[in-house]
Order: sequence, then C-alpha cells, then structure tokens
Amino acid sequence: MRITFIGSGNVATHLALAMYGRGHVIEQVWSRNIDHANLLAARVEAKPIHKLSKLTDNANIYIIAVSDDALPEVANEIRVNNALVLHTSGATSMDVLSKCSTRYGVLWSPQSFVRDVALEYGELPFCIQGCDAATEDDIAEFVGMISTHIYRTDQSQRMYLHLSAVFVNNFSNALYAVAQQICREHNVPFEILHPLVMTTAKKLQWGDVRFQLTGPAVRNDVNTIKSHREMLADNPEALSLYDSLTALVKKIKNG
Repeated sequence: MRITFIGSGNVATHLALAMYGRGHVIEQVWSRNIDHANLLAARVEAKPIHKLSKLTDNANIYIIAVSDDALPEVANEIRVNNALVLHTSGATSMDVLSKCSTRYGVLWSPQSFVRDVALEYGELPFCIQGCDAATEDDIAEFVGMISTHIYRTDQSQRMYLHLSAVFVNNFSNALYAVAQQICREHNVPFEILHPLVMTTAKKLQWGDVRFQLTGPAVRNDVNTIKSHREMLADNPEALSLYDSLTALVKKIKNG
C-alpha cells in the first residue's frame, strides 16, 4: 500500500513507523510546520509537505492524524475521490470525512502514544469503522497487516470507549502525579510505589474490577481515613479528591 499521512505528531509518527516497518510505502507527510514534516518524512522515506494543496493522488490510503479540534478544518481541504481516507480520533464521527472521498472511516487505537517511546505494534488494539461494509472490510484487512487485535466499533461504542480511556489513563496519571508530589514533599522515593502500580494494572486482567478493590475505604478503617484526612489538611484540593474517591470506593464496593 501507498500511504500519505496528514499530521506528524505522536500518533502519526507511530502509525507511520508501524506501516513503514511492514513494507508499506509512505508517500507524503504533511504538517503545517515543515520542520516537523521533515523529521517524520526522513524516518519513513517520504516527501514532506506543509500545504494540503500539494497532496498528490498517488496514495491508496490517506491517514489524518491531527488534533480533534483541527480535524474538521483539515478534512474540509482534502478531496481524493475513491482513495481510502481515515482519521485517528476516538471522539469524532467518521462523517467529518464524508466530503473527502467516497471511502472513509476510522482507525483509532486506545493507546497513549509518545513519539520516542517504542511500542509493540502487533499488540496494539485498533478500533475501526467504515462508511459501509466493504470499506470496513478493507480497513480490517489493512490493519490486520499490523495487528491482530482489531475491534469493529460503531461511533457510540468508540466514544464511550474513549471516555473510559480518559478515566483509566488521563485521570489515573493525574492521581499518580498527586501521589508523586506527596512523596516528594515528604522526602519519600516515589519509586517505592512502582511495583504496586504495576501489580494494580496487571490485576485488571483478572476479572471484575469491583472485586479487586482494597484499602481503608473498603475495610471501613475509620481511624486510618481520619489520619489520612488530617495529613492532607494543608492540601485542600488533595483532601477533596481523597474524600470523593473514598466515597466512590465505598459506593462501588457496596453497590
């Protein structure tokens, strides 16, 4: 396949590397910043461009990997007839691409992509959707060259999955940041908690998460909870968070 990437950020970089590594030809890489386009293009032997008007019709697939806010504007400038056009957003309808081509859809992986952090692409889950059954089959066949973890999801399913991903990734990272700050303020190495973090993540594979809840809220350790609240007295935001999460754990456990 000959593929053009519209975007040169974290998602575009990983997808381009994954597809280039599977023998696909990367035709062009577009970015508003030509230096950014140059960086990715050099890694996948593609031509860098910074104007959408310079897109050629040589590619079989055009992958738009830009921010959700930029997606409608970018899509409005692309017309590639019958080539397959995909966007990589978990929270945007595929219909934003309806004027780009007669064949369009979604290729989204619920993964946190960091440009220079290596990933096992064959282990990535991909959620796909096509404008019709034949297009969706084409997307599945294409993605199957990268990973076997392919899920056909409709727009509603994908958006709820995206919402869930915010809870398990973005919000959990915010909680890690709070814990790290508490450790830092009290001269405790945060790395001591690394094994606990890893074990907690592994336990997600063991079944219903509700039955894996532990801690003072589950045991109703009133004295421990009181002590924790006193320790957070000078940090009202963390205290409010602690109270809300304690109440949530109790509700889930008793629910």
